[in-house]
Amino acid sequence: MVTSAPASTPVSTSAGRAPGVGRLLVPLGAMFLFVGLSTAVVGPFVSLFLSTTVKADPLHVAAFLVAGPVSMVVSSTLIGRLSDRRPVRRQILAAAAAAGGISATATAFVRDYWVLLALTVTVTAISGSLFPQAFAYAREILERRGSTRAAMTISTLRMLFSIAWVAGPPIAAVLLDAGGFRVLYLTAAVMYGAAVLVAVFVLDDVAPAPKPPRAEAGHAPARVLQVVAALTLLQAAGTLGVQAMSLYLSHDLRGSVRDAGLVLGLCAALEIPLMLGFGALSTRWPLHRLIVIGAGLGVLYYVLVAASTHTWQVGAAQLVNASFIAAVQGLGISYVQEMLPGEPGRAATLAGNAYPVAAILAGPLFGLAQHFGYRYAYAAGATLCAAGVVLLLTSRRPRRS
Repeated sequence: MVTSAPASTPVSTSAGRAPGVGRLLVPLGAMFLFVGLSTAVVGPFVSLFLSTTVKADPLHVAAFLVAGPVSMVVSSTLIGRLSDRRPVRRQILAAAAAAGGISATATAFVRDYWVLLALTVTVTAISGSLFPQAFAYAREILERRGSTRAAMTISTLRMLFSIAWVAGPPIAAVLLDAGGFRVLYLTAAVMYGAAVLVAVFVLDDVAPAPKPPRAEAGHAPARVLQVVAALTLLQAAGTLGVQAMSLYLSHDLRGSVRDAGLVLGLCAALEIPLMLGFGALSTRWPLHRLIVIGAGLGVLYYVLVAASTHTWQVGAAQLVNASFIAAVQGLGISYVQEMLPGEPGRAATLAGNAYPVAAILAGPLFGLAQHFGYRYAYAAGATLCAAGVVLLLTSRRPRRS
């Protein structure tokens, strides 16, 4: 639910546009691209870096990959609660981007496993608050300017992150060939540095959102956590599907790793216009309905892939998969923010934390798929999405002002 604007706030136009919003959101979009690229060039190669350069054994690699998301969830939760109480959102964005830059710079030179682990659970964990805080900052700007298009704008910002992940891995491959992991991490540090400059010199301070009247307060914590749990299950299905794709196509469908790259690239490319489309629909349809539809498409996608007998069928199903991702990941943060009016930082953090928790949940399921067959991964994905649909349908819709 969007709270009413103070009397001094400019009144929105009939189309939902608000004066001055573009001037503030364009640099925020640039920040999303910078940080998205920094994570996209590094993220897919962390395990390779640990295994080949740091010489960590599989157990230590697994511990590192679990410790990072867990510490990020804790850090983001604490920072999210602080950000809704004081007018420090811009300073948090700058500090989080600086933390990311420090971590990337140190990783470019450090090769000791335990030092890298310490960086991951401290400095890198702080940088993980950057995305939820940026979404919260966008929400506060829109509410201050009287805009009615918060969900569409946040879906557009999420689309920029998808664009970064389309471009990031190919750029990373070039950087690794040119100078190895040192050049890769220093490039990520430069991107974080650009984000710091935007936060310090371009973005404006925004006061915390006013607390809504008791009658307009958000949902009970149990209901909010129910929705967050649904988002976690849906994203766990997505993570599991990506992890299993190359092995499923090559082992079960007699395809190749190249086929997997084409399928995943096609999905990422389709997500971009579909996120804009679902964002536009959010101005006409309730977010609850759109996310339930998206979750239902997730069930359909995983059933289709589990039943596939040829790689082209998996490729054709990517339109359904991209629609599922666009609805759930593009609108999920806005939906939780709608459920917690006056707490955009906490809401964005809760929704954002669904991804690292989903990654942890997907790990054991992928292990089972390696034992029982990779088709099992997609049957499990369909089950996770179905459970997400049930949780969403049994949650109460946010009240509208």
